[in-house]
Amino acid sequence: MAEQRAPPSAAAPAPLVLAGRPGFAAPARRVADLPGPRGWPIAGNLPQLVPGAVHTVLEDWAQRYGPIFRCRFGPNRAVVISEAGLIDQILRHRPAPIGRAPRVPMLINELGFTGLFTAEGETWRRQRRLVMRALTPEAIRGFFPIIATVTRRLEQRWRAAALAGRPPDIARDLKCYSIDVTTWLAMGVDIDTLGADTEGLQSDVETWFATIGRRMPKMIPYWRWIRLPQDRRTDAAVQRLHAVVDRLIAGARAEMAAEPQLRTRPRNILHALLAAREEPASGFSDEDVHGNVAVMLFAGEDTTANAMAWLLFHLAIEPAAAAAAGAEADAVLGVHAIVEAFADLDALAYLEAAALESMRLKPIAPVQGMRANVDLDLAGLHLPSGHLMFLLARVAATQASNFAQPLRFLPERWLRSGDAQAADAGDAGEGSAAGARSMFAFGGGPRHCPGRYLAMVEIKMVISMVLRNFSLQLEAQAAPVGERFSFTMAPDAMPLRLRVR
Repeated sequence: MAEQRAPPSAAAPAPLVLAGRPGFAAPARRVADLPGPRGWPIAGNLPQLVPGAVHTVLEDWAQRYGPIFRCRFGPNRAVVISEAGLIDQILRHRPAPIGRAPRVPMLINELGFTGLFTAEGETWRRQRRLVMRALTPEAIRGFFPIIATVTRRLEQRWRAAALAGRPPDIARDLKCYSIDVTTWLAMGVDIDTLGADTEGLQSDVETWFATIGRRMPKMIPYWRWIRLPQDRRTDAAVQRLHAVVDRLIAGARAEMAAEPQLRTRPRNILHALLAAREEPASGFSDEDVHGNVAVMLFAGEDTTANAMAWLLFHLAIEPAAAAAAGAEADAVLGVHAIVEAFADLDALAYLEAAALESMRLKPIAPVQGMRANVDLDLAGLHLPSGHLMFLLARVAATQASNFAQPLRFLPERWLRSGDAQAADAGDAGEGSAAGARSMFAFGGGPRHCPGRYLAMVEIKMVISMVLRNFSLQLEAQAAPVGERFSFTMAPDAMPLRLRVR
């Protein structure tokens, strides 16, 4: 009887090769041979993660085990990468061969908010086109009167607090400011959380972020079966957030019914989302609209507000930088309390450099989770499809090979050789590493932050307003300001006093 032979199988596709910086080589060819911290049985390295400080644990391990090391979180094995060249190339190969790690999108989806942040593939491309159209520099220029109005409200609120001798709640007010700007721009609604003295939308958004951060390192998703008091508080907050989003959508639909031309000439992102929903065979659902409205609320609240808080902190402890930025603000604003003309924002070059330097030292997203969707060759390391990766932005941005005096706050470094413009494109570097892409303030690649231009406009508006009208001072007896990482990295306190100049 003749021997039966199996048909030849198709050759496995070659792995995607990402080489990193010239001369860089992974410390091993197999993940199992990489260095890394010893873990516990079953739980792996999960018990070693400190709540609120997961990023510093990973950064400490990077100092000990090098630019690529392995770890395990329960059943999930991961490699952690802090080599700038590899991080840049990984970000640039999203979203097809490399996607977002599934943990955070799963947690967000469980709370009922699917949108651009969690979308992948063609769904992501379609939604991103709509969002990007509303966040171009030209669109932001048209929205400048709204941004100016909210900035005046913040200045008046802080002036009243300073004159009354009470410290403002800077962290809370910055988050309310960002929510108000984003909601007005994206949805055409002046929600004015900044002027509300009671807990409301901003507090519920904070609860949402805290829930994601709290649940992220849990090996067992207990909340699917058991509701602890903190989970019941989350349920109530999420229910209120859904109600807010539903009201915003209903209001926009009523506007479009009264003004049908808004379907072809939308005034904001929400109008564009609803118009897309109504197109035949759009593939755009009511859930997509609902989720993207919520995502805009969340994205506008946390990231930009924390970036502004860290910049105020740096200026409070760096008097030379504060003096330089203050002199620039005085010259640009003149007798006005805020920037009055959109074109004047371009003259705040030192302030922009200070913002970039602050984001280098205090990145809002110090850890990014990715998953290989194909086999990868990472500078000689074979990483099989499905494997997790964690990228450490701050370790890459504070290496002496990438930046001179890497731990010092030196805004001047961004005023040389056009580095500030390079940073916005994801191409930051200095000295021997010029153009080597070693700082990732707004991510990188196709999925870089779509709101980065709006974020920089908000930062310039608020910080120039503060420097023109107030002097910054750390409270004398305040404890050192630490870092708290949940969904993003925020100061754990903001012990600043503002004195009217």
